[in-house]
Amino acid sequence: MKLTKYGHACVTIESGGTTILVDPGTFTEERVELLRSADAVLITHDHFDHYDADAIRAELAARPGLPVYAPGSVAGELDGVTEVSTGDEFTVAGIAVQAFIEPHAFIYGDQPQTPNAAFLIGGAVYHPGDTFFVPDVAIDTLLVPTSGPWVKLGEAIQFAIDAKPRRAIQIHEMLLTEMGQQMSARMIGPDGFGTVPLEILPVGGFVEV
Repeated sequence: MKLTKYGHACVTIESGGTTILVDPGTFTEERVELLRSADAVLITHDHFDHYDADAIRAELAARPGLPVYAPGSVAGELDGVTEVSTGDEFTVAGIAVQAFIEPHAFIYGDQPQTPNAAFLIGGAVYHPGDTFFVPDVAIDTLLVPTSGPWVKLGEAIQFAIDAKPRRAIQIHEMLLTEMGQQMSARMIGPDGFGTVPLEILPVGGFVEV
């Protein structure tokens, strides 16, 4: 499979000529074009940096059969979106997907923690959305959030250690400067407290997984 990194938390997974798009939120400038070329879409939760409701609604109107999977907070808002629950296993665009529902990571006070769907894609790539939840499954490629109002660097380090991936790739980096990204990568990787190097991919950068 080919994993391509786009703005913030957005990635695509390509295999056998089909493409799964994950989290085309408003921080992803390419989201409209990516939606038009996607064979399926996964949404982790209903926050704007992961989910552009208007763009998805427009694409579903243009392509009513487009498979879109998301937790209930999104599926309840948009017609044509399939709600996922913990333990759901399904195939989209010929690629196996497993879902894990956990509350969004705590931010502050009594703010409601919206449901978050983490996805294991193709039995290899784990996109946690806005959580540091580690499922009881083998993870080859871990996507590691490094910035945001809920992110604590120590928790990101522990997440990368506990998941035991073969490789780790940065996502959710929009609030960090280039220097901040490099510092986080050092701290999360073996030059700091972790065990696996954290790769920083530019927008449009890709790896084979």
